[in-house]
Amino acid sequence: MNLETKYAEMIISLLEDAQDAGLPHVVFELRPQDMELQPHQLSLFEKLGEALEYLDSALGNNYLPWDADYPIYYRHADQLLEEIKQANLLTINKIDMNLNNLENLKEELKTLGFSEKTAGEMQQNMEKGIPEFTLNEKITGTRGQVDLTLHFKQSLQSEHYFFNKYEAALSSGKALEDGHKYVIITPNEQRKNMVKSFENVPDAIAFFKEQKGNSELAVVKGEGKERDMEHRTKLATMENGKINYVAKEFQKTFRTPAVTQTFYVERGSGFTAEQAANLIQGRSVYRDNMANVAGQTYKAWVKLDMDHPKDRHQNFYTNQYHDPSYGFNLEKVLEKFNIKELTNPAQKEELETSLRNGNRPLITTVKDGEEVKMFIEAVPRYSQVNLFREDGKPEKREQFLKEPLQEQTLKVGKTKGQEKEQGQAVNV
Repeated sequence: MNLETKYAEMIISLLEDAQDAGLPHVVFELRPQDMELQPHQLSLFEKLGEALEYLDSALGNNYLPWDADYPIYYRHADQLLEEIKQANLLTINKIDMNLNNLENLKEELKTLGFSEKTAGEMQQNMEKGIPEFTLNEKITGTRGQVDLTLHFKQSLQSEHYFFNKYEAALSSGKALEDGHKYVIITPNEQRKNMVKSFENVPDAIAFFKEQKGNSELAVVKGEGKERDMEHRTKLATMENGKINYVAKEFQKTFRTPAVTQTFYVERGSGFTAEQAANLIQGRSVYRDNMANVAGQTYKAWVKLDMDHPKDRHQNFYTNQYHDPSYGFNLEKVLEKFNIKELTNPAQKEELETSLRNGNRPLITTVKDGEEVKMFIEAVPRYSQVNLFREDGKPEKREQFLKEPLQEQTLKVGKTKGQEKEQGQAVNV
């Protein structure tokens, strides 16, 4: 009996599902040698008696195991699974490799902080064998919306997929609500509307500006047949290739180019989605797994240098403040301030982790004798932290110190005086 078949992967999946569903008994036809076993030829049963009864009925119709035309067999699912795998070793090895590739990429996405939804979309594209594709996520920032575009590519030598980079784009304006998409509506020669959807605003704006005739940029809820085009929100329109309308609340987003940066991933290691969103907003993040050209790892705070031109790849250069040589100790700096969360070990650890990822977490401190809420941000370049009101306006950090600045200055002056005296004594 020859069980070599190009449908091995489908049959194995069917048999495994059947076992899970409590249908372990299988009766199947095996067509002539020039044909392959296919999933639809398998009949599944809960009880052995039912399977044998079906088999007897088939045998009564002259479907004998030794018949050269249409033999029929009984197997327990465990036995048939083993026989299928043994007869299709190359296919099984290929399946295992693909599954390992998929699971590894899922783990990479999880480690880098991307959503399960994105991992699911990645799997769908890989299963379809699409050689190159992109996926999108969005993060609402304190300075606008951050759109993340992930790039996946299949090897030219195998079916193996790679995730080597993703792009972050910061756009001003309101973030897109869940379940909504940007759409470009363009009538064709038959006066039927052609609709192209986008998940991130930079791509939508760029495509809209490329249109030559009449076009509309809008936001709609749903997608495909579920799109609610009747209640769409119009953002911009074009007539005969010229833009003639941009909604007031969308003008800043439309006319201000997005701030972009490409982040590279090396075997699942790199800046997380959260860190990338904060970097593109101008904040600093901490990594303990940075690597130099020699492959040696080190720790450093990193900030994009947005004060100078980009490199030839259109990426910002980075400023790095090495730990511990640069001298910024986040824990010690925080201890100088009246921060309620520092009195709770769990909240303290959560606060420090959030700051190291570049966030602006909300803290409880004291101002004019009363508890107030403030946002706080790490500024490693100056070995300091910045504080902001809930409306985003900055506050002077000195007023939140445990000890007034004047007292600290006096202490520093006294210490320097003592050092001078000690130095003189040694010289004597």
